[in-house]
Amino acid sequence: MNHFGKVYKEILKSIEEKGGMAFTVIDPPNQDPVVAGKIAKIAQECGVSAIAVGGSVGAQGELLDSTILQIKDNSSLPVILFPGNIASVSKHADAIYFMSMLNSTDPYYITGAQIASAAPIKRTGLEIIPTSYIIVEPGRAVGWVGRAHPIPRELPYLAGITALAGQYLGSHMAILESGGGAPEPAPVEMIAYTKKMIDIPLVVAGGVRNEKYAYESIKAGADVVHVGTAVEEQSNDLSKVKFTLKRIVDSVSKAGKEKL
Repeated sequence: MNHFGKVYKEILKSIEEKGGMAFTVIDPPNQDPVVAGKIAKIAQECGVSAIAVGGSVGAQGELLDSTILQIKDNSSLPVILFPGNIASVSKHADAIYFMSMLNSTDPYYITGAQIASAAPIKRTGLEIIPTSYIIVEPGRAVGWVGRAHPIPRELPYLAGITALAGQYLGSHMAILESGGGAPEPAPVEMIAYTKKMIDIPLVVAGGVRNEKYAYESIKAGADVVHVGTAVEEQSNDLSKVKFTLKRIVDSVSKAGKEKL
């Protein structure tokens, strides 16, 4: 436990107390930093537990820094970097998913990018959260870019043993990623099987478009759901963002309580 950082400890505590959490994903190229700050404020008001920033090859440099600073000016939620490449690093965040795409066919995405970015990340002082990143069909853009061999949706066992391998290699979290904009998240059977195999927090990302998918994912065993596209598509109407996030957070809370 002594090598766990503040953000990760808070995640573990919240899982134990709430049974489930929702994180909002903000991809810097997809909205102005000022709008990102307004979304973060709404997210905190709605009960979101953290903001994950990144997911795009364009999430870097001044745009990334400005987005994070706007988020921090408008909320007190922890900001976790969700890097799409080795340049998606900012000292202004609180923590970073230090991810290995375990089912990539390209060694670069398993260990190469991690080696290239390790020293620069250390200099930032960011809290590191070692994370297994597992691509599930359809995978979409992240699967294509990462040259993944996506887990077939009808084979939950493969997701479970992949996540278990990641845990044994030292990961503190596992993410089942269907890809941004996916029509639905990983199947509930896959989520349930994976959670039974591992002892670390399980995140379901991609396709959590509504309260139904959020509820089903948490109830099946996910500890965290990432909500990105559902917010991004409505970012030009913040009242809709608030409505969507509130319904999703309420469904996560309901499922979490039922799990406990």
